[in-house]
Amino acid sequence: MPATPYIIEEYVRWSDVDFAGIIFYGSYIRFFEIAETELFRACGLAYAQVFDRYDIFLPRKAVHSEFYLPARLDDRLRVATYVGRVGTKSMTLNFDVLRDDPPQLGAAGWMVLVCVDRKRLKPHPLPPRLVAALAPHTLVPAAARATLGITTPPSARASP
Repeated sequence: MPATPYIIEEYVRWSDVDFAGIIFYGSYIRFFEIAETELFRACGLAYAQVFDRYDIFLPRKAVHSEFYLPARLDDRLRVATYVGRVGTKSMTLNFDVLRDDPPQLGAAGWMVLVCVDRKRLKPHPLPPRLVAALAPHTLVPAAARATLGITTPPSARASP
């Protein structure tokens, strides 16, 4: 079975918007974190247990976002998340915020998660079982967006 993005749905809430009722750029991080948590949970890697199981943490090294269409209070957004790159000690999670009718890319982002051991907080190889569990949702952005049926804005084509 081919890899696919994992999708959550979330509404833009009052706490997400500015005075004009348009989503505040920093609120997208909340959407990304919900999507990340649910992706891991769907793969049998609930964060409440995964850190104990593998004796690791996955802190962020980088967070990046781009915005294409403004979201407003009470808009229903779909956030597709997928692992775009897996290295030996880090991985990149990609996030595509989808707007409907027709499907469009409203915002996009990515995070680099670095694997570190919990005691010394030093880089540590990604556990093979963790990588294997995420494999059903590991694909490059172009393939993910093709699966989602969305067009990629020119400025979003260079994301990792």
